[in-house]
Amino acid sequence: MTAAKTFITLGLLALLSACGTNAERFTVRAPEVSEKTSIAFTSVEVRDVSLPTYAAAEEIALQLADGRLITSTEVLWADAPERAVALELSQNLARLTGRRIASEPWPFEAFPEARLEVRFAELVATEAGAFRASGQYFVAVTDDRRERSGLFELSVPFDPEGGPTAIAAARGRLVLDLARYIARNGLK
Repeated sequence: MTAAKTFITLGLLALLSACGTNAERFTVRAPEVSEKTSIAFTSVEVRDVSLPTYAAAEEIALQLADGRLITSTEVLWADAPERAVALELSQNLARLTGRRIASEPWPFEAFPEARLEVRFAELVATEAGAFRASGQYFVAVTDDRRERSGLFELSVPFDPEGGPTAIAAARGRLVLDLARYIARNGLK
């Protein structure tokens, strides 16, 4: 069975099992963070995370080999994707660095030393079993240090036969990889 058929079958099963009540919602569990990395800032605000329209939607999308995206209104993310990815990124950065990092709105009295914005050009699971992300990050600072930006292109594998659960786990690993990448390349 191809990944697309598996995804569609899972959506149909969710529809039947819901009996007209609720769609299935899938959470992204935070992967374990075992390493630490240092950064040049004591506090960072994850100010904005911008996703493509398909990735910002509630429906979990799967990209077919020909580039088409398929979704089902019965297979949904448990949280609004832009909010969830911003929280995942800030929590992963906090775990990796041990620094005071939070997504907007900034919850502390003192302003953060740096503000991080991430603009995704792509954030999608493929039927071939890769969860891909590409885009650009921007680090604005409040003092005389140099502001930074950089491009990213990341991918993590997943088993397409695992359906939406595998896709959610892959997104969690990918956002952790992005946090590592930004910590090493944008926050040093």
